Amino acid sequence: MAIDKWEIVIGCEIHTQLLTKTKAFCACENRYGGMPNTRVCPVCLGLPGAMPRISKGYVELGAVAGQALNCNIARFTKFDRKHYFYPDLTKGYQITQYDIPLCTDGHVDLPMSKLPKDQQVGGEKCRTKNFIGDDCIIDNGKYRRVRVERIHLEEDVGKSLHLPGQHSYIDYNRSGTPLIEIVTKPDMTSPEEAALFMETVQEILRYVKVTNGNLEEGNMRCDANINLNVWEDGKLYHTPISEIKNLNSFRVIRDACTYEAKRQLEEFINDRQEFNPGFKVTMGWDEAKQQTVVQRTKNSFVDYRFVVEPDIKPFSVSDELVNRAGSRVGELPEAKRNRFKKEYGLSDFDVETLTSTRELSLWFEDAAKGAKDVKKVANWILAELLAVLNEKNETIDDVKITPAHITELVNIIAEGKISGAQGKTVFAEMLETNKMPSEIIKEKGLEVVSDNSAIEAIVDKVIEANPKAIEDFKSGKTNVIGWLTGQVMKESKGKANPKMASELVNKKLSSL
Repeated sequence: MAIDKWEIVIGCEIHTQLLTKTKAFCACENRYGGMPNTRVCPVCLGLPGAMPRISKGYVELGAVAGQALNCNIARFTKFDRKHYFYPDLTKGYQITQYDIPLCTDGHVDLPMSKLPKDQQVGGEKCRTKNFIGDDCIIDNGKYRRVRVERIHLEEDVGKSLHLPGQHSYIDYNRSGTPLIEIVTKPDMTSPEEAALFMETVQEILRYVKVTNGNLEEGNMRCDANINLNVWEDGKLYHTPISEIKNLNSFRVIRDACTYEAKRQLEEFINDRQEFNPGFKVTMGWDEAKQQTVVQRTKNSFVDYRFVVEPDIKPFSVSDELVNRAGSRVGELPEAKRNRFKKEYGLSDFDVETLTSTRELSLWFEDAAKGAKDVKKVANWILAELLAVLNEKNETIDDVKITPAHITELVNIIAEGKISGAQGKTVFAEMLETNKMPSEIIKEKGLEVVSDNSAIEAIVDKVIEANPKAIEDFKSGKTNVIGWLTGQVMKESKGKANPKMASELVNKKLSSL
């Protein structure tokens, strides 16, 4: 028996905390960190007699996420109880959605350019037909489409803290935090795709203000369901599905799926392990050992005893809520990147940075309005403004100057009123004082001299003072032109129009 080929099949379940002010079903503050067990109440602790109520904005934020990921929004839905025991699940059940989720039938398009070359269209390992056939590669090979089966609302559980050699502790501050769970079809074909999927979802949901998406804080975490298609002597086999839990970085997703794929292939070769629809292995990722470890095995049809949540009535979702949620989505990052390249002629690198957050992209567009040179606007933001922000560990939200400051600065330089070097002086003063560039230029007397006769007088003075340079020019050393122009700029204290100075130097030397 010989293996002809094999391929990876991955589906993801992403749990994302929502940016509501309160928890899902009570008035406790929804916030990360703090003193353990201080932001709790009878509802999120599951005490007898406590009655949950849906917090304001919870359903709407779920609808925003759904529309951002191209889902249909249910006009009627409900909450259910999912029963299971776990130490940090205080009630013995989780309030979630079972058979009528809020969002269904969506998709996320992964930019192929961000995948390794051999996984792009035409690459040796690129599978152009997966479970959705030819439609998985769209827009002339630019994107791979991953289907979103459902997004449902649910509450988070508490957090277990395991101290080596000591007791385990539980912090219930997180209990009851509003979550959405994004469940995909098994459409991803490599660990890199799975990591890119999570990265793309994080970017989109941050753009629409649904989540902070901080992986290190557990705002977003991923469970990867992975198995293999193996062809052996012309026959297709499927390996058992492993669910790798709580992957909290893009690197970890790649590493864990890569390791697990190799482990499953070796297991198939040695032990002939094949897919059983009623069986799943739950795995964890051991970062120190760089390998997956078995946490438990379970029947995938385990009876969670789902029942309709009796304390929360099934409810209708109004068109008004859906429309309001849709209006909050706006232009998403990939569409914005494509538009920036087409409309402004910017490079891939420039648009990637300028669209890294919605706030930065809007700030740039405001600055671009009325600018004589949009590319120069982008350069000032990317090379100067962001450098200052990075140094101070700040974001565009912390900037006190307005986009109009950059617009005016770019236009003044384009008009030749000040030089690029002077522009940096004005820029620094602008950040310090919030004054407009024109005001700073006037106060400091920085405006470029563009009077032809005034510059000509300086050129004559410089030429007269440097006879050696004139001799060098006559002997063929044309680089003297640049040096003499520099002397003119120095004599004028940087105020002479550089272009005019260079032209006059050239003209005077040519006439000698």
